[in-house]
Amino acid sequence: MSVPLLREQYLLISAMGSDPLELTNLLCRSCLENRCSVVSSRLTRHGQYSALILQAGGTWDALARLESSLPILAKRHGLQLSFTRSEEGQEKPIPALPYIVYVSALYRPDILAELCQFFTDHDIGLENISYDTYQAPQTNTTMLNATITVTLLANTQINWLRDQFLDFADALNLDALIEPWRPQIP
Repeated sequence: MSVPLLREQYLLISAMGSDPLELTNLLCRSCLENRCSVVSSRLTRHGQYSALILQAGGTWDALARLESSLPILAKRHGLQLSFTRSEEGQEKPIPALPYIVYVSALYRPDILAELCQFFTDHDIGLENISYDTYQAPQTNTTMLNATITVTLLANTQINWLRDQFLDFADALNLDALIEPWRPQIP
């Protein structure tokens, strides 16, 4: 007699709080106490607050216990939480190539929207965005840096797309580069 495999399910939690260590510790400990595992997480600081996105995995009953504990946790520690059940990442039916886009420019509020529109217009998938503004030390001018991981369909004419992207960047006066994603070797 074979034992049926427990089908892992997922809960996606979005949390904001003022102390990044407390925020991470509380959610990871809550997962552990409810017999769930942390599948992936991302923590970023934004001013005086931190945002944590965490995907927990477990059986349906373990996730149900975790779900019921989250509102109490949020109220007790003054966190802003939202959560939803999520499916396992779907296999992409069409082969895609990972690329990374680097952008540095004088800050303008429309740049990220323009980049996303370019990706939409050229059927480019979006995987990850890191976008920061800062004051240039020499001129005190507000600048931006963006690092965006995208996926290109395998049949994309890469030279043509690179030319299109560089023309687009030139028109917006962006210092930009698109190149194949490579794993970081320590």
